[in-house]
Amino acid sequence: MIHSSAWQPRVYPYNGDIAPVQIDRLQGFDAGSTLNREKIREIGRDGIVDWRKRIPSSRVTLKQFEYGDLEFYRKLANKSDATTSITLADFKTSMVDICGYKTDDSGTFLGTVWYPKLRVSGFSINIGDPQAYIERSFSLVGEDENILEYNNKYFNYQKFTALGGAPESMTVENPDPIIDPDNSGQYLFRVLRVNVSDGTTDELAYTTGTASGTNYAFNGSTQALTVATSVGDVVKVYYSAATYITGEVPFTNNDSDASALSAENASIYLYDTTNHYVYKLQSIGIDVSFDRTDYYEIGNTEVVQRGVRDKTVKVTLGRILEAYTIEEALRGVGSTYGRINTRKYLDNGTLRVKIFSNSLKTAFNIGFKIPNLSPTDLGNAVPLNDYSNRNVTLESDSLTISTLEATIDA
Repeated sequence: MIHSSAWQPRVYPYNGDIAPVQIDRLQGFDAGSTLNREKIREIGRDGIVDWRKRIPSSRVTLKQFEYGDLEFYRKLANKSDATTSITLADFKTSMVDICGYKTDDSGTFLGTVWYPKLRVSGFSINIGDPQAYIERSFSLVGEDENILEYNNKYFNYQKFTALGGAPESMTVENPDPIIDPDNSGQYLFRVLRVNVSDGTTDELAYTTGTASGTNYAFNGSTQALTVATSVGDVVKVYYSAATYITGEVPFTNNDSDASALSAENASIYLYDTTNHYVYKLQSIGIDVSFDRTDYYEIGNTEVVQRGVRDKTVKVTLGRILEAYTIEEALRGVGSTYGRINTRKYLDNGTLRVKIFSNSLKTAFNIGFKIPNLSPTDLGNAVPLNDYSNRNVTLESDSLTISTLEATIDA
C-alpha cells in the first residue's frame, strides 16, 4: 500500500524557463479520467459493433494550507521566481505537468503517476470560520493520465542552455532515458525549446533524420539529443528511467515556510471610496472559475488551441448581523446614513484580503485584490434561539495575487 507520506508531488511548468518544484503543504489530491468512449451499433445486429475511442479528459484537484508563498501560483501561471504578482490573465495559456512519485510501505519505489499538460480551470481561497486554517484549492483539466512503472518508473526532467548550433548536440544522462514502450523507437516524452529571441516555447517533433527547425533527433545508444538552437535558447527534456536524477530526490521537507496560516492572520477590507475593515466576519470564500475552450482539428488527436472565453470571481462573505458595515460600503455611504436600498448599491467595489505571518500582523505574506465587484445576492437568516446572520455574495472578473502589500493597496 502507498501511504500519503510516501506519495511525493511535483509540478513541472510547460512554458518558459521555469524550474519544476515539489508541491508544499498539500492537504488533498484527487484525480480522475473519463475515457470518452462511444458505442457503435447498427440496425440488424444485437450488441456492439465497435467502440470509438474519443479524446479522453482528466481532472485534478488539489488543496493546500495557505503558507504565505506565491510559488505554486507562479508555477501554475508559468511565471519566473522573480514574479511578485499574478493576475487571472496569466493562466490563459499556461500549462503544467503534475507527477506523484509513489513508494509503498516496505520502502519500495513503485512508480510515477503523471498528468501532462494540465490547465487551471479554477481555484479558491477559503476561511471557513474564525479559528480555521486558510485554505487554497485548485482545479485543473487535461486529457491524459500516465502510470510509469518497472524500468520506466521515474519521471525525469533535464534542462540545457544552448550554445547555438544547427543542430546542437546535448547528452541526456544521469539517468539515461529508457525507451518509451508506447512509442516504438522513441526515448523522450517531450522536448521543448524556449526561444531566447522572444521567450516563446516550441514543442519539437521527433525525427529519425537530421534535426532542424522544430524537429529534434535522439540517439538511444549515445544519449545524444540534437536540436537546432540559437545561443541562449533553453531546451527542456522529459523522459522516464529506472532511477531519478543523480544526486536529487523528488521531495524534501520544507521547514522554512509556515506550516499553515490561520484566520486570525487575515485582514479583510471592502473599499468604496475608503477602506472599510470588515468586522464580525465569520467566513469568506473567493472562488475563481475559467470558462475554458479547447479546440481540436480534423486529422489530429491532440488539442491544438487552448484559451479562456470568460473569467468569474465570486466572493461570499458570512457574518453575524450586528452592524451594516458591508452594506454601507456597497451603498457608498457612512454609518449615519438613514436608508440603504439595494437598487442603489455600487458596482465597482474592491475587496482586499491581506494575510500576515502572525496574528499581530507585523509581516505581510500574501494578499488578494478583487476590483470591480458588484453584489449579486444577499441572504439574511434568523435561526430559532440563535443569533441572526447575513451572507453577501459579490462578483467580478478580475483578481490580483501579490506578495507586495503596496500592490494590494494600490
